[in-house]
Amino acid sequence: MQRYAYVQWTEAGEARSARWRSESGLPPPKRVVVADDRTKADDAYRLACEGTAILWRGDFHNARQLLQAMTRRAERSRRRRRSGPALGDPQAFHLHRMAQGQRARTLGMLLIPLDADYRVPLRRAPDLREACLEAYGPADEPSLVSLRELLGLIGAHEWRRKGVLVPALGERIHPHYGVFSPVRGEYVDLVAQAPLPEDPSPAFDIGTGTGVLAAVLARRGVRQVIATDADPRALACARENIGRLGLADRVEIVQADLFPPGRRARLVVCNPPWIPAKATSSIEHAVYDHEGRMLHGFLAGLAEHLEPGGEGWLILSDIAEHLGLRSRAELLAAFDAAGLTVADRLDTRPRHPKVQDPDDPLHLARAAETTSLWRLTV
Repeated sequence: MQRYAYVQWTEAGEARSARWRSESGLPPPKRVVVADDRTKADDAYRLACEGTAILWRGDFHNARQLLQAMTRRAERSRRRRRSGPALGDPQAFHLHRMAQGQRARTLGMLLIPLDADYRVPLRRAPDLREACLEAYGPADEPSLVSLRELLGLIGAHEWRRKGVLVPALGERIHPHYGVFSPVRGEYVDLVAQAPLPEDPSPAFDIGTGTGVLAAVLARRGVRQVIATDADPRALACARENIGRLGLADRVEIVQADLFPPGRRARLVVCNPPWIPAKATSSIEHAVYDHEGRMLHGFLAGLAEHLEPGGEGWLILSDIAEHLGLRSRAELLAAFDAAGLTVADRLDTRPRHPKVQDPDDPLHLARAAETTSLWRLTV
């Protein structure tokens, strides 16, 4: 039984194949043409729009320039249609997501070969072996990957190497590939500033990701934090960060879907994905949560996992409300159905660059966005 997907194509009159790599789970392309430095951007973009993949055999830097040219053509096409979804119009948002997906598929048609040891057999290609090993794990056969995904691997490798400064910690968190980076500092600041309940140990950090919120709680004096996640990449990332920060004696990393089984806590913290829509790649699971599965799972199980007098902290943006995907009344009704009372709410406004970027398709929603920490009690 074939374990992986493979790409089949003909080159120099010979039938060839290579393992297909796609973090977004796209199927291997059915049509492949071989291209090099003589290929024009208009021809490449037309082929990609038709669903034909372009296997690059030229100079690596020229491939990057070709991808930039294809991206410019895709952006012109987007602007001719519509800049982005209107506030409160869920149908417009879903159409926007469909257009995003089509754009990603089109730009993902420019393919780069990888040797069995992750070397790129192209002129002027950088050494990407470490970045690929971090993302994909060991390999023993040649493969093909979209240049767009490969550039994402390079960026993720740099994030992991340099880390992200978290002012609430005064130190850096190092995100792994596929694990959401804590670049939006406002939600971390809310956890750093909210008043702790009396004797907050043990505390749970549900869906810990990089481990940043568990680290903040431990640095605030919480003696025992149990941080959970279901994603193996996130668990490895959190363990590495907690160990680097010297907090392994206070923070336990546990693989679990939401709550650690059979345990209760004085404080339960959760920062679920904020937009109830379907994710199309692993990294998007930190932002998009189909039908709000994690949010509703957290609310439904919170009362059962809180010690008497304990608190649940839900960190949630209202961007879904501005996009028409969830109303404030629906959120409050979910609290009520779970037997929860709002003890307090702390609000802050996002500070990330997209808030000020009028070219961002979600600019209208981001400009109106508020991020809240809801203090919930039973």
